[in-house]
Amino acid sequence: MRHRVVTFGILGMAALRLAAWAPQAEAHWADQAVAEIRVDGAQARMVLTFPTSLAAFADDDRDGQLSAREVRKHGSELETFLGQHIRLADGDERGALAVEPAPTGDVAPGPGTHSTLLLVYRWSKPVQTLAIQYELFVPGVSTASCLATIVYGGQVRNFVFTPERHNLTLAPGASSLWQQSISFMALGIRHILTGYDHILFLISLLMLAGGLRSLLKIVTAFTVAHSVTLSLAALDIVTLPPRLVESGIALSIAYVAAENLWRGAHATRSRWLVTFSFGLIHGLGFATILREMAISRANLALSLVSFNFGVELGQIAVVTAASLGLQAFAALTWDSTLRRGVSAAAAAIGIIWFIQRAFLS
Repeated sequence: MRHRVVTFGILGMAALRLAAWAPQAEAHWADQAVAEIRVDGAQARMVLTFPTSLAAFADDDRDGQLSAREVRKHGSELETFLGQHIRLADGDERGALAVEPAPTGDVAPGPGTHSTLLLVYRWSKPVQTLAIQYELFVPGVSTASCLATIVYGGQVRNFVFTPERHNLTLAPGASSLWQQSISFMALGIRHILTGYDHILFLISLLMLAGGLRSLLKIVTAFTVAHSVTLSLAALDIVTLPPRLVESGIALSIAYVAAENLWRGAHATRSRWLVTFSFGLIHGLGFATILREMAISRANLALSLVSFNFGVELGQIAVVTAASLGLQAFAALTWDSTLRRGVSAAAAAIGIIWFIQRAFLS
């Protein structure tokens, strides 16, 4: 009896801590930036939307956005700061940087925590080989990234800059499909491994003991479902308000976890159908990051396939780790208590997240 009390106590504390962290887990935009780079002759123009907190020294009125007046007032400081973190070069020659307020028509949609600037790089002769070094990331945040759309040499390319992948070299006419594919695949892996609501949903699905056939049906149903809605949402065929999607994901966790307690082993018979239904909602959540990034239509198919493949790899890693962990506990006398405890904690977290996302955010 004592071990049951301790188990539920530990799980309860973990549930409260994870639930309290929920608003950060769903803030997709918080640590991301978007850049559009157009190279024309000896000049490159970059329209950059980035977290204003990175250049807080220029935000005089502390409203979370840099106004045209603030950009002009702190122009030299911004040029020094941004020049240190975003470098464009042609061979050994670095482009001379000038920072200007972004034209109204170029301001990208985003939350009130981001600002949009125009960065102009100039060289003494037309650019032959463009080398980009991007290091403007929120410090200490592993999920920080910048999606860049680069128009150069008659081609449109997309690339995701991260703290681990911050360099890119392009030449006119050279293919960069492999680089683009790898960057979006890495983004998909990172997205699910840091998407704690998606991970908790997968773990909740696995709490009911079942055979290999049952596991394969559940994983396949989730994969098919979220792949369908991820594609439809990224193509703007199906869209739902982010609040509704995030609330639905939280509710899916609460339902599946509660079903573990309520129906027990009987739920395994229809678990694949439940998984498919909720997988459709999770697919819309996966698509949020791609839709926010406004990927160019020319590269959307490759970016979508690569991102989805990355999500699948991350999902396989989560399911494998969880399955091995559950197998290790299967021989213990209190295995059933542990599974029920995890389900109860997951149900509580799902309910708290639902309330936060539906009514408080």
